[in-house]
Amino acid sequence: MRGERDTISQIATPPGAGGIGIVRVSGADALDIARAVFRPARGGRLEEMAPYTARYGHIVAGDGAVIDECVLLCMRAPHSYTGEDTAELQCHGGTAVLREVLLRTWEAGARPAEAGEFTKRAFLNGRLDLARAEGVMELIAAKSARAARAARERAAGALSSQIKGIRARLLGAVAHIEAGIDFPEDDIPEARTAALAADIAAASEDVARLLAGAEAGRILREGLKTVIVGRPNVGKSSLLNALLGMERAIVTDVPGTTRDVIEEQILVDGIPLRLLDTAGLRAAEDAVERIGVARTEEQIADAELILAVFDGTAPLTAEDCALMERLRDAAADIIVLCNKEDRTPVLAAADFAALNAPVLFISARAGTGLDALRRAITDIALRMEGDLGDGALPNKERETEALGRAAAHLRAAEETLAADMGTDFVSIDLRAAYEILGEILGETVDADLIDRIFSEFCIGK
Repeated sequence: MRGERDTISQIATPPGAGGIGIVRVSGADALDIARAVFRPARGGRLEEMAPYTARYGHIVAGDGAVIDECVLLCMRAPHSYTGEDTAELQCHGGTAVLREVLLRTWEAGARPAEAGEFTKRAFLNGRLDLARAEGVMELIAAKSARAARAARERAAGALSSQIKGIRARLLGAVAHIEAGIDFPEDDIPEARTAALAADIAAASEDVARLLAGAEAGRILREGLKTVIVGRPNVGKSSLLNALLGMERAIVTDVPGTTRDVIEEQILVDGIPLRLLDTAGLRAAEDAVERIGVARTEEQIADAELILAVFDGTAPLTAEDCALMERLRDAAADIIVLCNKEDRTPVLAAADFAALNAPVLFISARAGTGLDALRRAITDIALRMEGDLGDGALPNKERETEALGRAAAHLRAAEETLAADMGTDFVSIDLRAAYEILGEILGETVDADLIDRIFSEFCIGK
């Protein structure tokens, strides 16, 4: 039966060939397992090895045969990543040799670590709260330098410290209220309504500010969904290729070449974009194209940014006008792109006044105007992110949902206080908000949720 007291081991470096690969062992028997599998080149006892120092030697099989050269690092509880005794075996980074070293640790008494189990143990041992632990995984998965910086700040406690600050304010308010309720004979003054209202308002403002940053956190993690739309042959696929710097989509003079949605990830000034090239919007001529047009409509409805491409060398067509009418109801930000500006222009910015969107003149084929487009995208993304510090961005659905519930209880507390219904009723909502915010830190969540969260981590972390 697998338990939290078992000693675990797993390869901690990515799969594939490399100069160095690491097998991590953690648990009460980690150093005993290291002694069983590692032979120091110059002899000596591993018990005498000072923590956080390295020793060169060899990994050996049960019969004494050498498996690989190795550098051993030992860390003693509680001063390790997991808070447990930990040994790291740094070997050559080949897939076969690392697998052999890992199997040797299992022979010596470790069991295979489950996904995220090292970080889960760090959480269970009090080394990290849940928000910081998830920052570790976000750092590993970061798609940009900015996302990596946000993840580092989160892992260091930027979000956690803000949540703890709000909870401390709420706890102080609850304590003040309940002192007056529980001990009236001690002549403790009742909580002053104005001071209590100020505390609740400040907590509400802080929660609202974190909620406002949730979308920014999601964009950093997943990317800004950016959909390229337009009628056939206006240069949508050429624009995709130009932004990617590679020939990803087929470009021809035949209308309707793109029949399905093509998705790629790019970075624009450190901001990740999910860039989608779609089928041209027109009255489709066959069943396959009709499906492509329907998918384009779905992407428009779900987009966060729309790059609307028009042929700047031709007057607006009925299809162009229909697209403009469709975009007037879109929830996304829009950038209008008049393509083919390297030829004689026909369209002007005034032709798109109804969209109330920036109009840029570009040539996807020649590459002109793309720097201005990147700046426009950056401006929109930064406006979406607001001015909240990167590391305090809640970007998990469970965190956003918890903040929303906490905000609702704080609103209820404000209304109860304003209606003069009694501070004991106010205390109920403040306590509820306090407990809900604790879910973000992992203080008030059940074991099943903890298991589910850490199961999303990578093996070896």
